[in-house]
Amino acid sequence: MKNFLPKQNSPFRGLGGMKAIVDCNSFYCSCERLFRPDLANKPVVVLSNNDGCIISRSDEAKKLGVQMAGPYFKAKPLIEKYGVTTFSSNYHLYGDLSWRVMETLRTLVGKENVEVYSVDESFLDLHHIPSNELITASKEMKNIVEQWTGIKVSIGVAPTKVLSKVANRLSKKNKIETDCVMVLDDKEKINDALRRTSVEDIWGVGFQYATKLRQLRINTAFDLKQMSTAWAHRHLGGVVGVRLIKELNGEPAIEMEDELINKKMIATTRMFGQPVTKIKDIKEAIATYTSRAAEKLRRQNSAAKTIGVFIVPKQESHTTHFRHGPSVGTYIHLPVATSITNELIKPAVQLVDRLFEEGNIYKKAGVMLSNIVPDTSIQGNLFLPEIKNNQRLLMNMIDNVNFSMRDDVLKFAASGTTRDWKMRQELRSKRYTTRWNELFEIK
Repeated sequence: MKNFLPKQNSPFRGLGGMKAIVDCNSFYCSCERLFRPDLANKPVVVLSNNDGCIISRSDEAKKLGVQMAGPYFKAKPLIEKYGVTTFSSNYHLYGDLSWRVMETLRTLVGKENVEVYSVDESFLDLHHIPSNELITASKEMKNIVEQWTGIKVSIGVAPTKVLSKVANRLSKKNKIETDCVMVLDDKEKINDALRRTSVEDIWGVGFQYATKLRQLRINTAFDLKQMSTAWAHRHLGGVVGVRLIKELNGEPAIEMEDELINKKMIATTRMFGQPVTKIKDIKEAIATYTSRAAEKLRRQNSAAKTIGVFIVPKQESHTTHFRHGPSVGTYIHLPVATSITNELIKPAVQLVDRLFEEGNIYKKAGVMLSNIVPDTSIQGNLFLPEIKNNQRLLMNMIDNVNFSMRDDVLKFAASGTTRDWKMRQELRSKRYTTRWNELFEIK
């Protein structure tokens, strides 16, 4: 295996250079196919929470006309007609395989040269790789990631992040021609790629700006590249627009970011598996989400002083159908920052009393922890018994048991036992890599 790590005495170390983005192809579908080799080259889709919408499609499903983000019930006739294999979302599996892909990239190019952008995308800083080796190195990295993890990826390489996204998109659009690798390393290649990219396909250009640009007869990324930074500042959101124009012209303006180790806000939200009308069910859900958020808080050795709760009702429209209403929420500042689950659950469920309205139908709820501080900054209370000051030890024991045994073996009574409101996942595959009793079996 070639060593992609920069040398300590490399003259390129720490300087700007080519950027790459590694993007997992149809990531959720690829994760499912990894343990179902019989589904290779067959149409596959993955559904969102509660099996509501389609959030991932294989290329075969796309060719059949299955729409991304479309409601499952609308696509179901087409899915059944062509025998498309359908899965509920399995985030334990996807999260673990994502970590394996990112760890492989860190091994190949160095931790300091990897910026995890999303669960299936990562930017790489390739300043240490000579320009005449970029194509070979990118193809070798792609092969190693696929060999080590089983997840297929596409790689786009260019002088800036925005241009690397352009390259990556085109590499996936023409997989046979490009073998999912595209390197834009000269002006002619960059301009050709920009001419083939519509404004709405530029990273950072949303629907409203794309519509505005079309009205101004700016239809491609190449058209947009010709505009001045002064024009961008006036018409494309100020500094953000200026950075976009610079990036399209090959001038790095969006730097690599360090990994955010400690979060400044922690949230846990879920859709209910079925409509909820009882305050008891909402309080159980809020207690469960608070427990999950508290675990995340302790994992980064932090404590929170503010807890917020929101619930989302279904709202009746003028037709017989329902739509989601605006969320209603409130928050409370705690007297002392804490990461103890029961100290967070108590105020959280009390906040539900302020929000719940009898007769409403609720579809979603969530908990947010903020004003987060290091838990080492919290002092013990001289006027409390020692056992109260040592609750963090108890929380650590509960976390360790739940991590090793999974599925909330130990939980607070406020979280409920039946949990009829739990998220629907009727078509979920096994959690092959994170559960002993669901490990993949080779026969």
